[in-house]
Amino acid sequence: MSILVVAGLTYDIKNKKLYSDANFVLNKEDHMGIVGQNGTGKTTLINLLINKIEPASGSITWQKGVKIGYLDQHAEIDKTLTIFAFLKLSFKHLFDFEKELNDVYEKMGQGMSDELSERAEYLQNKLTYSGFYDIESTIQKIAAGLGISALGMETLLANLSGGQRAKVILAKLLLECPDVLLMDEPTNFLDKEHVEWLIKYLKTFEGAYIIISHDHYFLNEVTNCIIDIEFQTIKRYTGNFQQFLNLKEENRKNYSLEFGKQQREIEKLKDYIAKNGARASTARMAQSRQKKLDKMDVMPPAKLLEKPNFIFNSEAIGTGTILKAIDLEIGYERVLLPPINLNLNGKEKIVITGFNGIGKSTLIKTIVGKIPPLGGTFRWENSIKVAYFEQDLVWKDPNATAFTIIKDEFKEFDDQAARKWLAQCAIKGKISMQPIHTLSGGEQVKVKLCILMLKKANVLILDEPTNHIDVDSKEVLKEQLKKWQGSIILISHEHTFYEGWVDRVIKINKK
Repeated sequence: MSILVVAGLTYDIKNKKLYSDANFVLNKEDHMGIVGQNGTGKTTLINLLINKIEPASGSITWQKGVKIGYLDQHAEIDKTLTIFAFLKLSFKHLFDFEKELNDVYEKMGQGMSDELSERAEYLQNKLTYSGFYDIESTIQKIAAGLGISALGMETLLANLSGGQRAKVILAKLLLECPDVLLMDEPTNFLDKEHVEWLIKYLKTFEGAYIIISHDHYFLNEVTNCIIDIEFQTIKRYTGNFQQFLNLKEENRKNYSLEFGKQQREIEKLKDYIAKNGARASTARMAQSRQKKLDKMDVMPPAKLLEKPNFIFNSEAIGTGTILKAIDLEIGYERVLLPPINLNLNGKEKIVITGFNGIGKSTLIKTIVGKIPPLGGTFRWENSIKVAYFEQDLVWKDPNATAFTIIKDEFKEFDDQAARKWLAQCAIKGKISMQPIHTLSGGEQVKVKLCILMLKKANVLILDEPTNHIDVDSKEVLKEQLKKWQGSIILISHEHTFYEGWVDRVIKINKK
């Protein structure tokens, strides 16, 4: 049974058509993934489903009475609350029942009645069977699974990083147990252990859900159907992410074969008509072939997806120690971790892992000089040139365009050169001239990778570079980092992205 029907959906943004007469359904048992290249409209589709924006035409129909839960990682929240108090808001309706039950008991103390007794019994049963008396353990279970307990349940939301708050918002959504979950990149701020916990949770989730994710492994584990947004259409596939990839590739091959077969037939018909149309003896046969050609439903050539081509050219680098940290203490107002001792050699590629919020990004910002160390020392070898990719999509001027950002960053470039490099990163045409804040997360990441690509460096430091980018872009990035001749320090929660090509994995913990 369908709990969501999308019919004839058409939507344009900034003179760009995202979908044209698109259709799909969500059934009660569906664990659906949304995939598509950056800028095709994945997040926009979620915004349409929650009625945050209106379609140009078409209809979005939810089953009456269905409870929808949306993961809004940027939602405004009361930061004066503790983590535990915020998570308790998931059960506000049950606490309202408890308050009413206490009021009923107070009235019963003043005088009994059948009406009061029946209401008290109803409310008591409601609380019991809704798990009201297990709320604290339920909260603790979800908090532990997502790594929130380690932050301290009495910690104020104001004292959390953006990624930590996003995890708490996710926990609250799961505690609310809606009929349908809508989640946009839920794993962006989760570490490997917590991604695994979320996978197990979603596999046993009794409702339906729709998830946008660029984490192939995660998407493959939690989906039983995929909708693919491509060339203004939305096409549904049955199966998990890998099955979708296989089916899509098979469909492309079959289309290519059918297209080639039809083209050969068309050429054969045209050739016969050209040779025999003027001859009296064969004119009737030529006319018959022309009629067949005129009636033919000609297949258009297969459209090719635009892939970026990130190419990082390393400056010369030796193989000795290029970075040495001795008893390095990092943090802002207080030290986050025990003293850190770290060596990095030339041409070595390392990945840093650890719980979200533990201090990975703070460590990186310290060694690139964005924040001062609180103790200890670190030293780069003199010949080192660092290029740094920061994960936050924060721009000095949100209204600047990708084109003007590149021109300002590399003043030696003329207009043609700026457009050329952006186009190489799949940012071209109107997209390059839009305010940067209007681009999708993946498109903004590509602009940042374009800047990184053009820096003269022999060390790349990348903080979660795969957040937001699509499947093809991620594969291109991985291959280029494997080819990179300098050193790399990578922070990533996606083990499938870095496994097999980094030299060392350094796990940070507080012990």
